[in-house]
Amino acid sequence: MASIAQEFGMTEALKALGITTINQGTSTGQNHFSNGEILESYSPVDGQLIASVKTSTAADYDKVMQSANEAFKTFKHMPAPQRGEIVRQFGEKLRKNKEALGKLVSYEMGKSLQEGYGEVQEMIDICDFAVGLSRQLHGLTMHSERPGHRMYEQYHPLGIVGIISAFNFPVAVWAWNTALAWICGDVCVWKPSEKTPLCGIACQNIIAEVLKENNLPEGISCLINGDYKIGALMTYDNRIPLISATGSTRMGKIVAQACAARLGKSLLELGGNNAIIVTPDADVKMTVIGAVFGAVGTAGQRCTSTRRLIIHESMYDKVRDALVSAYGQLKIGNPLDQKNHVGPLIDKHAVEMYNSALSKVVEQGGKLLVEGGVLSGTGYESGCYVKPAIAEANNSFEIVQHETFAPILYLLKYSGDVTNAIALQNGVAQGLSSSIMTNNLREAEAFLSVAGSDCGIANVNIGTSGAEIGGAFGGEKETGGGRESGSDAWKVYMRRQTNTINYTTSLPLAQGIKFDL
Repeated sequence: MASIAQEFGMTEALKALGITTINQGTSTGQNHFSNGEILESYSPVDGQLIASVKTSTAADYDKVMQSANEAFKTFKHMPAPQRGEIVRQFGEKLRKNKEALGKLVSYEMGKSLQEGYGEVQEMIDICDFAVGLSRQLHGLTMHSERPGHRMYEQYHPLGIVGIISAFNFPVAVWAWNTALAWICGDVCVWKPSEKTPLCGIACQNIIAEVLKENNLPEGISCLINGDYKIGALMTYDNRIPLISATGSTRMGKIVAQACAARLGKSLLELGGNNAIIVTPDADVKMTVIGAVFGAVGTAGQRCTSTRRLIIHESMYDKVRDALVSAYGQLKIGNPLDQKNHVGPLIDKHAVEMYNSALSKVVEQGGKLLVEGGVLSGTGYESGCYVKPAIAEANNSFEIVQHETFAPILYLLKYSGDVTNAIALQNGVAQGLSSSIMTNNLREAEAFLSVAGSDCGIANVNIGTSGAEIGGAFGGEKETGGGRESGSDAWKVYMRRQTNTINYTTSLPLAQGIKFDL
């Protein structure tokens, strides 16, 4: 292992998570079915090979699906509160492994160690939420128009839920889906990002312990590693009634069309182009804190990252200068070292996209206020470290209209009242997260009204990132329309059934229809 990994205890963390074969092929959890090519996981932190895993072939995939299908036959009959107990035990295992798994998330993905720990805490939180929910999977009762009849609705498990997750949240998004799917009685087949396969293996090892301790079939939680070809096998598979996919809008459109063609269901969490509106009544200190974390947290690789700051002309110079000053204080480097604010991008392809975006914003008429650039030298050997950048731009610029997964913040100026700012906020194809910074009640309420933000998430006096699990998470327009995590998001993992019971000796028909024999 490299010196960074040794210094920050990565060998011990991997061992605690059941990943004991370092810098060689490893076969763990559901990967005992795998016969495919070797997939190597390199850390963007130091460019070192962490470990290698085998990918799944089409034959391996079919074996996994058979395992999942058999497990569902058993699991769906377990009462929901008992399924909740399994999720509770999983949450306890996560508590014990929080430090090790958080370190792996940080090292394999590149986000700061605090964010790595926070991602595991999100897993724990959704487990707690799901445990309580396991006793609340309720439907409605309705009065029948026919005498002597009772109507109600109930929810049943769907079956196999396919989960395709992205590299930027390599464990939390899977947990959002599985914790709810499991208490609903579903079993899960998970394809983690090929950029973070070890995080998937670590999670599989943890839940496998729980299933074994409870004498439950391992097919309740299945893991398959591979690229888009494995994702395609899932997407087109009639045996999977629901595909939950997180990633780019381009990918989401493919998944949506494929699922719709077979009349399956899809839950999509796609791109964001999130903005914070800064009105004349904004608290500048709060604005800077929210904007900087939103723009540079996870090196700008969150779907909820702040991409645009829409500032009233009367506040523009003050906010701009405060932001430039704050960016001058950012520390960029090894994310396992907690004195650093910003870690690396996931890989060199992401660096290329970052460089391209900076070039385009200048070509299209923008101005760089905080210049970017790729860092090199000691501590930056992976070639994945970049400087967070700020650019003055226009909302109509082609590059501003698209999501760049990198720490680039565009400053936009507005005049007039808040309705003009809202029009700019809504003037992109994506609709995930949005915020307004104001102490003016009327502006806040206008932003939250039907004529306000068109996003799935709309915040007042907080940033665009950092959603809690208690609320449903997701967005509109090209963000896909899916909802995960809290509120009533559990309903997507179940099928609704309406029941009518006649407890009389006659058979009256609805709508007063007569059919006498």
